[in-house]
Amino acid sequence: MKSLLLTILLLGLVSVLKAQEAPSDDQEDYSGTWYPKAMVHNGSLPNHKIPGRVFPVKLVALEEGDLEATVIFWKKGHCHEFKFMMEKTEEPGKYTTFHGKKVVHVEKTSVKDHYIFYCEGRHDGKSFGMGKLMGRDSEENPEAMEEFEKFIQRMGLRRENMFVPEIRDECVDESD
Repeated sequence: MKSLLLTILLLGLVSVLKAQEAPSDDQEDYSGTWYPKAMVHNGSLPNHKIPGRVFPVKLVALEEGDLEATVIFWKKGHCHEFKFMMEKTEEPGKYTTFHGKKVVHVEKTSVKDHYIFYCEGRHDGKSFGMGKLMGRDSEENPEAMEEFEKFIQRMGLRRENMFVPEIRDECVDESD
């Protein structure tokens, strides 16, 4: 009788604990195309480096929760594609890149299909931080933008360092 009671208590405890478990970030599927809707930097980005046009970012979920990111950027009239790995850490929503030199935090917003990606690290001996409001589509979303502005405030960043770049679906080189 005691063993039956213990079994019932144990099963009940396991059920309660399972019910209390929140879905972890590693269950999030970040794979797909993401559109940068707004960006902010911590003051470390000179005006001539602020991108005027941006392109969708492609993420592929890999084994063990790592991500492969493909970004396209515009420089001197030409498109450049760059791939890099985002290695999952023990902390939910936190990744490292470039052999641990940069940290990327992924924060889900309350707006469907919108996340904030915030990268921080050092470049050329200086610390930097850059955040991006990303969405699964390129449409403007005032609610997501409002949440991004709250994120900026919470992070102690300056509102004047936020910008909304032009989104281009594809990159076409222009003749010099």
